[in-house]
Amino acid sequence: MEIKPIKSERDYNELLHRIEKLWGSKKDTPEGDELDLLVTLVESYEMKHYPIAPPDPIDAIKFRMEQMGMTKADMVKYLGSQSRVSEILNRKRKLTLGMIRSLYKDLKISPEILLA
Repeated sequence: MEIKPIKSERDYNELLHRIEKLWGSKKDTPEGDELDLLVTLVESYEMKHYPIAPPDPIDAIKFRMEQMGMTKADMVKYLGSQSRVSEILNRKRKLTLGMIRSLYKDLKISPEILLA
């Protein structure tokens, strides 16, 4: 197959179909190399035409809480008092720089997400 840039939605869909056919190809084979190139092209096209917005900061905190099995009471350590935790999680109060630092340091939530 001739590999060329994706210039239209039709090109994009054709490459997706081709990727499906090549899926599971072994590395270091002509098919595996073609698959790697096509996936790279499709990823580039998707980043440009279908960007994914960063998550909402509060949704990110709630997601991390769920992942770690944390409760609102556990968040007092990072956000302050129980009432402050409720205000933050109910979007009635904004995160402070200190809270952002704590959430990043201890819960590994990206500052870029928390500052959004």
